[in-house]
Amino acid sequence: MREELESGLVLAVVRILGRMPRSWARLIAGVLAWTVYLGLGRLRRVGQRNLQLALPERSSASREKILRGVYRHLGWQLVEFCRMKRYTPQNTRAWIRTEGLDHYLAARDRGKGVLVLTGHLGAWELSSFYHSLMGYPMSMVIRRLDNRPLDEFVNGIRCLHGNRVLHKNDFARGLLKAMHEGQTVGILMDTNMTPPQGVFVDFFGRKACTGSGLARVALKTGAAVLPGFMLWEQDEGQYVLHFGPELEFARTGDAEADVLAATQQCAATTEAWIRRYADQWLWIHRRWKTRPVGEPGLY
Repeated sequence: MREELESGLVLAVVRILGRMPRSWARLIAGVLAWTVYLGLGRLRRVGQRNLQLALPERSSASREKILRGVYRHLGWQLVEFCRMKRYTPQNTRAWIRTEGLDHYLAARDRGKGVLVLTGHLGAWELSSFYHSLMGYPMSMVIRRLDNRPLDEFVNGIRCLHGNRVLHKNDFARGLLKAMHEGQTVGILMDTNMTPPQGVFVDFFGRKACTGSGLARVALKTGAAVLPGFMLWEQDEGQYVLHFGPELEFARTGDAEADVLAATQQCAATTEAWIRRYADQWLWIHRRWKTRPVGEPGLY
């Protein structure tokens, strides 16, 4: 019964926001986001704590402005998800563009597979969807939703134009197979992990347990790794899907040291993008929850 109620509510929201003009839908989503901001104090406090940990040089007013922006952009992403079934290359041309596509195409054409380093920054759901819409389908590593009908509904939209999902419970085998076939896979690499799947690297000046799977697969297969983020560019009034230059990982012969160094490189790259678009990252996730042995908790 609970799953049915949750699914019914989500479908109703999708239908309502998906049919109205974007400006109206954003207004309603903004109200919903503000309600969540005020109503869910635990999430708000996590965001405030994270910003204090990561950006201590900012004033409290500046950090609060960033946090409110996070909720606004989450509301906007909800609107885009509700409307994605209607998107075509033609009707998105005026408000989405790609930058650095040549980096992606060069990496893809090497034929060893592409790992897109990404995260919960900007419009991450729209990012992979738009990439497939423009003729470049990819796979995404995701965690199944607890609500199975809702999981199937969400993945149905994600995969409308050829995308595929790789579930975390089959992560390693699916990822290796995809690279051997020269496919593209996007990996959200900015969430808290636990050993042994994660290793501790510096992230905003603090040790953060970070997934090492991308680095291990890239070093094993020779797959290309490049950052990819879809960000809202306020000056342009549109989303831009950015692809950065390919990352080059060192190979010293010490496998574990190489994995650690490559994972650190990925974390540093992600941090640099987050610093540029601070109000578009998911600060309400407990990113520094897992601590090295002996260190006290941060939350």
